[in-house]
Amino acid sequence: MQQSLMENSKLITTSNPDSPIAEAYRSLRTNIQFSSIDVPVKTLMVTSCQSGDGKTTTIANLAVAFSQEGKRVLLVDADLRRPTLHTVFMLSNQTGLTNVLANQMDWEDAVHSTSVDNLFFIGSGPTPPNPSEMLGSKKMNQLIEELSAHYDMILFDAPPSLVVTDGLVLASKCDGVVAVISVGMTKRQQAKKLYASLEHVKAKLLGVVLNNKKKKSKDQLYYTYYGTNRRM
Repeated sequence: MQQSLMENSKLITTSNPDSPIAEAYRSLRTNIQFSSIDVPVKTLMVTSCQSGDGKTTTIANLAVAFSQEGKRVLLVDADLRRPTLHTVFMLSNQTGLTNVLANQMDWEDAVHSTSVDNLFFIGSGPTPPNPSEMLGSKKMNQLIEELSAHYDMILFDAPPSLVVTDGLVLASKCDGVVAVISVGMTKRQQAKKLYASLEHVKAKLLGVVLNNKKKKSKDQLYYTYYGTNRRM
């Protein structure tokens, strides 16, 4: 029997919305909303230094948290090399973002509904030979502008930014970026390099999520968020 979305262990915001971890995601949502008062964050990218840091789980739960607030949310898998976000929501990835950017289909036809109210999804689609060029294209700029007119919040899951340049290309197009750092896995020098890389492309780093932080007690939150006033 296929696992239901409500039972999905990666989507703690749906499977156990009253848990401390789910509350941590809601706190992350609030921190993002208050990170830029004059110009509200509408397009947000989540990235990391390397694979396995937890960025996909983070952005999936963050998207649910925004939708639970009543916002019309679009989650886009912009990891065009190793997409996994569609598996979290148990959706097809046969077509998606790459088809739209290649003018093979309209973006409206690439949007999937999810079982979460107010949450919609566009998969990465087939793996292209030129991911960075596609994400850096004028077509991508046009797409972001069109999506912004139809959704309250658009979240992009990007590939690790120290592995390939795709995420850095996309970061410069978004209102803000959240970096996921895995405690005990991500080295300090890697975190500093990620910060410098985002700064180089003039991306707005809103803060850092520390994943896999050791808990001293059962009640301590699993995720910790640091605003950019705390330097890496």
